Amino acid sequence: MKTYVAVSGMIFAIITVVQISRALMQLPVHIGSFEVPVWASWLVAAVAGSLCTWAFRSKD
Repeated sequence: MKTYVAVSGMIFAIITVVQISRALMQLPVHIGSFEVPVWASWLVAAVAGSLCTWAFRSKD
């Protein structure tokens, strides 16, 4: 179970870094004809960062 939690934490850490990078660089993201706003990346980064922290704290 510790391996699963560590891998989950790493995946959430990667997602956090990617979303923060996208928000800082103001990169456009389109899903079909819909443009995803930059503030959505900040929201996703906060959620993924929280899950990453939770995973690494519960690893012990």
